[in-house]
Amino acid sequence: MLVAALCAHSAMAGSLDTLESFLKATKSGRADFTQVVTPPVKAGQAVRGKTSTGTFAFVRPLRFRFDYQKPFPMVIVADGQTLWLYDADLAQVTARKQAQTLSSTPAALVATAADLGTLQKEFTLHAEADAEGLQWVQATPKARDSALQSVRLGLRLEGTFAILAKLEILDALGQRSVLSFDRFEVNPVNLGAAQFNFVPPHGVDVVRP
Repeated sequence: MLVAALCAHSAMAGSLDTLESFLKATKSGRADFTQVVTPPVKAGQAVRGKTSTGTFAFVRPLRFRFDYQKPFPMVIVADGQTLWLYDADLAQVTARKQAQTLSSTPAALVATAADLGTLQKEFTLHAEADAEGLQWVQATPKARDSALQSVRLGLRLEGTFAILAKLEILDALGQRSVLSFDRFEVNPVNLGAAQFNFVPPHGVDVVRP
């Protein structure tokens, strides 16, 4: 039993090391994603998740973008100064100052933090046991007024790199979002800052809260 406990502790500690490796070695990345959003379940109701697909890319420490393709087109871009959200169906762009919005979001865990120390300023990190063939770390926001309850990161090692495979987000209202990443490219040579520029399409409303 003691040996098993020590092995479990070592495996959990290893997930923090894997996250540190991901943050330090993966300076940029690109992947396809599938996102399943499940609202809080009420008594007597069946669980119904909504599925979206698209692509994700980032260049540390200030740039990332989500391009949702199905079922509804939407773009979320951080260009280093501004966080843009473009909803094609609403013909509306929302622009917020990036520095004021990202520190305690899932994007900070994936695309903006440079190391564990940076993350630990905003999140409490807890290593979890391996499951589903992945190493897991749970991040809990330190801010009491955070829009998040927790975020779980599922990582795996591929060769010398740590790959982000899954992101599970539980928000303050009990809604759960699970993003699964496929074809994750580490440090792609053709990914640069210019690909994170965003110009609002002609004729759409631009809202700056």
